[in-house]
This record gives sequence, C-alpha cells and structure tokens, in this order.
Amino acid sequence: MQSDSLSLHCILTVNAKQKQKTAAPQKLPADRFINRELSWLEFNQRVLEQAADTSLPLLERAKFLAITSSNLDEFMMVRVGSLKMQYARNALVRDPSGRTVSEQLQAVSARCKEITERQYQLLNESITPLLDEAEIQHIDLNHCSDRCSQAAERRFLNDVFAVVSPQVVVPERPFPLLQGLGIHLCVRLAQETLAQETPAQETHADATGQGSEEQQAPEWDFAVIPLGRTVPRLLPMPTDRGHAYVLLEELIAHFVEDYFPGRQVLECIAFRITRNADVELREDSAADLMVGMEEVLESRRQSRPIRLEYSNGASDAMLAFLSEKMGLHAQDLFAFDGPLDLTYLFTLHGLEGFDQLRDEPWPPQSVSEIDPSESMFSTIAARDLLIVHPYEQFDPVVRLIEEAAVDPDVLAIKQVLYRTSRNSPIVAALMRAAKYGKYVSVIVELKARFDEARNIEWAREMEHAGVQVIYGLRGLKTHAKVCIIVRRESQGIVRYMHFGTGNYNEVTANLYSDVSLLTCNDQLGSDATAFFNGVTGASQPLKLQQLAAAPTSLRPRILDLIDAETRRARDGQKGEIIAKLNALVDTEVIDALYRASQAGVKVLLNVRGVCCLKPGVEGLSESIRVVSIIDRFLEHARIIQFRHGGDRQLFISSADWMPRNLDRRIELLVPVDDKDCRRKLSDTLKIYFQDNTNTWQMQTDGSYQRMTQEQTALRAQQTLYDRTCEATRASKERGRSFEPHRPKADQ
Repeated sequence: MQSDSLSLHCILTVNAKQKQKTAAPQKLPADRFINRELSWLEFNQRVLEQAADTSLPLLERAKFLAITSSNLDEFMMVRVGSLKMQYARNALVRDPSGRTVSEQLQAVSARCKEITERQYQLLNESITPLLDEAEIQHIDLNHCSDRCSQAAERRFLNDVFAVVSPQVVVPERPFPLLQGLGIHLCVRLAQETLAQETPAQETHADATGQGSEEQQAPEWDFAVIPLGRTVPRLLPMPTDRGHAYVLLEELIAHFVEDYFPGRQVLECIAFRITRNADVELREDSAADLMVGMEEVLESRRQSRPIRLEYSNGASDAMLAFLSEKMGLHAQDLFAFDGPLDLTYLFTLHGLEGFDQLRDEPWPPQSVSEIDPSESMFSTIAARDLLIVHPYEQFDPVVRLIEEAAVDPDVLAIKQVLYRTSRNSPIVAALMRAAKYGKYVSVIVELKARFDEARNIEWAREMEHAGVQVIYGLRGLKTHAKVCIIVRRESQGIVRYMHFGTGNYNEVTANLYSDVSLLTCNDQLGSDATAFFNGVTGASQPLKLQQLAAAPTSLRPRILDLIDAETRRARDGQKGEIIAKLNALVDTEVIDALYRASQAGVKVLLNVRGVCCLKPGVEGLSESIRVVSIIDRFLEHARIIQFRHGGDRQLFISSADWMPRNLDRRIELLVPVDDKDCRRKLSDTLKIYFQDNTNTWQMQTDGSYQRMTQEQTALRAQQTLYDRTCEATRASKERGRSFEPHRPKADQ
C-alpha cells in the first residue's frame, strides 16, 4: 500500500511539472534586466583580472592593463557620452533595468573609479615592481644616476624643447582647444611682479584692508603644454642591461622651469580630457555622406569634455581651474596614482628581447582541407569550407579575392567592407580587379565608428581605381560580412562566396576568434545576390530563402527559432538553445529566452561582453546558464545552434542580439548545412562550454565568478589550437606519401 501511494505521488508530481511546462508562461517580472552600462563594466573588470593572474607571463599581464585602459576610453567616449546627451534631453527617462539617466551616470562613475583604482593598485604593487625585476625599468628622474640625469637633459634639450611648446592661458581669450585623449601638462605659475599700486587703487580697499573682489589680481597664472604625437611617449634611457625608459610627460615636468625663465613654477601636473565621441551624422540633412562624415570627425574633435583625468596630488587651485574650464563636475574627475593612459604598456609588450615574458607564439595553421597547389575555386567547388580563426589562417579568404582579381573567368566581385587594415591586401585586390576590367561593387561603411577616416580614404582610392563604391544605406550601418564572386564556368554562372563573423582585416584575424564559411551553394548564392542588390539598389529587399537579414527578417527568424524550441518543450520534447555572442541586450529576445526557460528549454549562452539577461532566477531563468571567456584571443564569433527536434540547426552571424544590430544595421544570419562544416562548427561551440580555466559564470545579480577547476583543466582556446595543429600535421603526413608514375596498361 505504501508503495502504491509512493508511485501515485510520483505520477502526480510528474504530471504537475508537465502542466507547469504546458501552461501559459508566467508573467515576467519588471526587474528582469541588467543595466547595459554596468554589465559592460563587469566585462572590463573580467579583462582587468587577467592582469592579476600570476599564471600569465608578465608582459601579457601588462598588456591586459593596457587593454582595460583602452576599453575604458572608448566606453567613456561613446556610452557615457551618449548618457550625457540623454541627460540633457530628458534626465528622467528610464532604461529597461529601471534606472534614470542620472542614476546610471552616478553608478557608472562610481564603478569606473573602482576599476581604475584596481588598475593602479595592480600597476604599482605588482606589474611595475615585477617589470623592474625583469630589467624593464621605469626611471624616476628625481632619484636616478648621474648618467641617466645627463642623458635625460640631453634628450630634453635636443629632442623635446624645440618641438613641444607651452601656451599661457589668458583670461580674456578662449581656452585652448585640447586634443581628446591627448596628454597635457598644466603648469601653475606665481604671478609676475605687478607695478606698484597707485593711490587710486589703495582707496578701493575695504574696511578690512583687503581690496574688493573685482580689484584683486589672481594669485597665479596657468599654462598648458600639449605633448602632441611627434615625440614618442616612451623615451629610452641608458642602462647596462635590459631596458630603461622615462615617459615624455615626466621628462618635460622635470625640466619644466626651462620653459618659463624668470618665473616661479608652483605646480606641474599631467592631465587629459575625454571628449564625447557619440556624435552621429544627421543623415536627413546630409546631402553628401562623405562630406557629412568629415564634418562628424571635426565635430568629435571639438565636442564637449566628459571626463578629466589628472595626476594624484593636484592642488585644489589646479583642480578648480581645470574643472571650471572643462565644465565638469565631481563625478567626471578621476585622480590617478601613476601615469595616465596605461596604453603605453602596449609598447612595453612589444619590446624585443623579452620573449620569455610573453605568451608562447601560436602561429595560425594552414587549413588542412585546402591544397595550396589548387585554385581556391576548385577547392570550394569540391566542398564547403568552414575556417575557425585565428587558429586557422585567414589567408584563404585573402587568396580567394586575389585569385578572383586576375582570373579571366571572373566577371564580378561584390563585397561589404566595414573595417579593414591600414595596408589592406583585400582593398588592393579589389582595385586590381577593377583595373583588369571586372565589375567590382563595394559597400564601404563610412559610419564605422573610429574607422571613419580610414574608410573615407579607402573609398576615394577605390573610386579612382574604377570600383563602384556605395556608402551604405541612409539611417543604417552595413555590418554584414559577405563577398560574392561571380565566375563564368562550363556549366554556366557560378557564385563563390565568403560569409564571416569578423571583418575583412587580416591583422585582427590573427587576434580575434571568428568563423568563415566559403561556399558556392547555389541557394545561398541566389540569396546573397538578392541581398547585395537590394542594399546597393536601395530597393525593397526580396524574400530570402536561406539567409536572414537585418533589419527585415533577422529578428523574426531568431524569435521564431526560439519560440519553436519553446513549443517543443511545452509538448514534452527536449528543447535546447546554444549561442555564442558578443553581447545580449535586446529585451524582446531576452523575454523570448525567459519564456523558453519557463517551458523547460535548456539555454546555454556564451556572451563575451554585455549581457542584460539574469540567469538562474527561480521561475524565470532556472535553465539558463551564461558564461564568458576571457583569454589571449578576443572572442568575436557569433555561433547559434537550435536542437530543432534532434535535427540541429546551426548558424553563423555578423549580428549580436542587440537592438542596434537587429533594427539599425544591415546584418546577416547564415545557415551552415554542409555535414562536415556542421560537425566542425558544433564541436567548436561545444568546446567553448567545456572551458574551466578562463570561464566566468554570470550570477543572478549581474556579477561574475571565475570557474574553479574541479576536474581536469580544459582551456578552450588552447584546445582549439592544439586540435588545429594536429589536423594540419595529419594533413601534411598524408601529403608526404610517395606515388610513383606507372606505365600505361597495354591497349
């Protein structure tokens, strides 16, 4: 009887759980989102903690300090700049997490100051002393040898004094226009001796014997010394071994009195300002996009300061002077106990002769499926290729375009360029193709932030070479990564394509983790052509069969795929969603994932940066796990997998799940259907969720905890590189077999 009661209890429990899954989803709570800006700062904190990781080589730790400094600069320019403008428009508007603009600015300022305090703690207590032990010495000119002191004086007089000039700040004249993120020195000088006071001046004294406020002269003068970019910031100093250096601002500050003979220098501090870079083109009023973007660059150069960084120990008078001139408040002021702008550590990371202090090189491997003796067209015609960068070389992508440029059977090349390298071989190949008479059409996104100037230059050069250049679409950024090569072959026209998750930049392809798909699939070719022509022709986009494109069909496709998993789970089937992204911000997608979790769908998310979803919340997201990997390569690939009833669907994409990607950009979601490519992509995705060395797991409050190794250590990036090396070795071994020429059989 007891056994029957237990069985009945189990059945009722199972049925109750099943009803919960099949019932209508619960109401979603109002506090279900993490603030975007604070989530990004959590990402930068994870990067910063790499600098504290003693298992890493010393110069790699220093590099992570430089990365966090660079990251914070961009965050301030763009995200805080945007918040400042929102505050001016409507300070009471709330973000999805429920915070007002004012509350966000206060929270962001406090968090940024915590991060910078941690930066300088690591720099002063760990990195700099260890660099000194490793014979990379930061020289203090106030406590150095006579040899160094004399060398510093020669360097100042010969290389600096004639180049760098001070500018006295005159009250009745505008304050000098200072370069954003440039380092400057502010000098406080004792006021020059005034002429003797006249009797008339004396009669203006008040009853206390002090002159009136209007008649009192200021107690000091100020001057600004911009360092500029002509003289390198890191200046080598003589040393018997290793490397010794001094920073340019330290050298000038040490000899600053030489600039002001006969004047008393009371104070000299380094400072820099950050200007608002969230200056967008008003495309409705821009008749010429090229001219409009050049105006944006100029506006950014003169935009309002939003942050002041200065050397710790500045006097109240100095701080009051600078903050007043910049129009900044206390939350915008950052005092640092050490050198400003830690990106100088990138230069130290590149020093020759200190290889033992850097990561062991991981040179990208040749793609095992590609025979270098065959043309890329023959290789792709035989099979689709999926390439995982930077473990596998980006060279095949460059080679495909270079071969197309000179191939007499190639009729046209169509490509989107969002970001490129400074000396891009791909751009050179496109111009060469145009000169050979091929039809070359390129979408150059002039609005790619911080690459605007380079893209303007490339656009003009390509136009002069005969390339048809399109500057994207009004109101949208073209962010898709696609190249289409149209070739005449014996069976007719064949389209060879490259789809990617990263930019056409062979330099960052060695630093970023991305995925490329090379294919001549006819259906994808038809979709890609319709997509490209729709963008360049500014026409209504045709319905695509395989591809999904933002801002029209990508969001609906993602939501449909998530909802399909949700319906299967409610019907008692297994549901699973696995996604690797850079950012997850879009509230509609997050809500769809919450509903999937409530239905019992297993959701695994590897989100490198911002994640506004709260995982592991009872009744909301219990089956959702969010992790983030921070390692030597920047995780940039977008890979998505849906269980789809066991017939798994896999995609690569140029888009993150953010409103800007889904609604305000031209993006692509590309299915991967080839069996071998699917297996390789799925295995790659699986490895990312097995990492227990450099993985951080997101908590329900938006914080992250580094995973501990409770089992055998597995580092995803190391595993992917080792597997790639093994595949390359195996391929070379197969290629070494000897095949003798045999006589023809008798006829």
